[in-house]
Amino acid sequence: MTQSLAISKTILTMAALQQRFGVVPSQDPQFFLEWASNLPELTAVETDTLDQVKARFDRHRNQGSLAEGTINQLLISPLLTIAGLYDAPFFVSTEPSLEIELEDRDEILRGRIDTLIIQQQFWVLVIESKSTIAFSIALPQTMAYMMANPNPDRPVYGLVANGDEFMFIKIVTQGLPQYDLSNVFSLLIPQRNQLYDILKILKQIRLIMLQS
Repeated sequence: MTQSLAISKTILTMAALQQRFGVVPSQDPQFFLEWASNLPELTAVETDTLDQVKARFDRHRNQGSLAEGTINQLLISPLLTIAGLYDAPFFVSTEPSLEIELEDRDEILRGRIDTLIIQQQFWVLVIESKSTIAFSIALPQTMAYMMANPNPDRPVYGLVANGDEFMFIKIVTQGLPQYDLSNVFSLLIPQRNQLYDILKILKQIRLIMLQS
């Protein structure tokens, strides 16, 4: 009998993810250059806006932990706006549900993505904001959502954020599923606004999708 399982309660480790999907780290150093090379420059207006966004976030964060919805309002939404990922030809879907059938295990995994950016029918970016869950748990859960990409011939990108830290993911699901991760970008570093780096990568992903 097929079991129906919640991704948030089932995929709690990278081992659980790999057991169900067979996804492995890419050994190709060229696999995920999008986050680290040939990044677009930011304009003075963009950097000024990001300084305002960070100052606003810091003011709220200094009062204590923030809920996921607050993180989305203070950080994720402004970043997507500046990156142009709310504009044509992209669309945003918040909390879309998904299910993945694993026939070899008689399981159906169900979940709900925080934010999904779509270009036509193609998935562009899966975003998960986790204020109370460690990266070690949020990462495999986000990657499980990414495995539901309906177009396995195209890569899908992910972003995990808890407000203080951000990490990008790239997965290709066709054939042997492979992934790679970016560095962790931290807003806790003084005298350096790493929202600059995050926005550059978002703009890079946008350009790649427009050209594909």
